Amino acid sequence: MSAQAVGSDAVPDSVMGKVKLMLQAFAEDDELSLAELARRTGLPKSTAFRLCHELVAGGLLERWGASYRLGLWLWEIGQQVPRQRILREAALPFMEDLFVATQETVHLAIRDGLEVLYIEKLVGHRPVAQPSRIAGRLPLHCTATGKIMLAYSSQQLLLQVIADGLTGRTPHTVMTPMALGLQLERIRRDGLAVETEETRAGYSSMAAPVLGARRTVVAALSITMPTPRLNMNRLSSPLRSAAAGLSRELGRGSG
Repeated sequence: MSAQAVGSDAVPDSVMGKVKLMLQAFAEDDELSLAELARRTGLPKSTAFRLCHELVAGGLLERWGASYRLGLWLWEIGQQVPRQRILREAALPFMEDLFVATQETVHLAIRDGLEVLYIEKLVGHRPVAQPSRIAGRLPLHCTATGKIMLAYSSQQLLLQVIADGLTGRTPHTVMTPMALGLQLERIRRDGLAVETEETRAGYSSMAAPVLGARRTVVAALSITMPTPRLNMNRLSSPLRSAAAGLSRELGRGSG
């Protein structure tokens, strides 16, 4: 969700709705001023100030100089979300093996609505300067992880993504239903998704599906690197192995 999309023409009447707007305003930024919070949420500055005061008192926000940041309590309670915690704990050994084998940035992502939600990320001493982050979101249609989830999900999900609009992030982003459909056919055939500079110029990603009970896709593992280091022969085998190992682990856990 982009920072510009947080607010809406109709500001919620309920306190909970206003609080949700306030927290969503931080989707792309670590800290925001009171004026920026009011602008992004569409709330009067006086209302935003009152809510900030209450959220700071409750631990959901914290003061940072003249600005605000998300509070530590949100992180604490977020670690208790079962879906994220169980999957992340199962995935970390396989992600570490994949990082050692490739020395590239490794991501674990799930689908939330029409977006990819990143729940873990491993980087080394040469981190990838690209827009992903833990708890960050990106569109399904232009990310390797999102393409994997689209390829292994229902046709209805693909139609929803197309109806929502195939917006371009770079000149290389796939922006037509036909081109996206051809990509998904190739992904189902190969068992891997490759995205070349569709999300950020100069960087590419490769992803494999993580399957749970009944062989349905529950997540995706990916590696991201500068495009010159995209080497299928070097990277595809360890990526497949890590995703298959995590899938087996999840299968045992559901048995």
